[in-house]
Amino acid sequence: MLVIPAIDLKDGRCVRLRQGDMREETVYSEDPPGMAARWERLGAGLLHVVDLNGAIEGQPKNASLIEAIVKAVSIPVQVGGGIRSLDTVKLYLSLGVSRVVLGTVALQDRRLLDQACAEFPQRI
Repeated sequence: MLVIPAIDLKDGRCVRLRQGDMREETVYSEDPPGMAARWERLGAGLLHVVDLNGAIEGQPKNASLIEAIVKAVSIPVQVGGGIRSLDTVKLYLSLGVSRVVLGTVALQDRRLLDQACAEFPQRI
């Protein structure tokens, strides 16, 4: 079994939302790269990072922080949250992200999904 820890980012912090409500959050860390490194030390082989601000606003809001997370660990990092264009896919991959998770847009824009999968095989 592969356990994949998730780091949800909101306003630059690691949080957990109560039932998905952006107004009800528990802050777990003010240091997301440090949290990522901690998960790696505990044996994680992959991290799942979600840009919650990006998910709401439809564009990357924590990209520099995600880049810092990628640099803080030697394990693969996959990212989701607010990825609604091929430019955003390219941005995250250029930051060193191993895989990009397409959620809502995969259902709403089949052309984008097909294009991303064709251009970046095994990374979507």
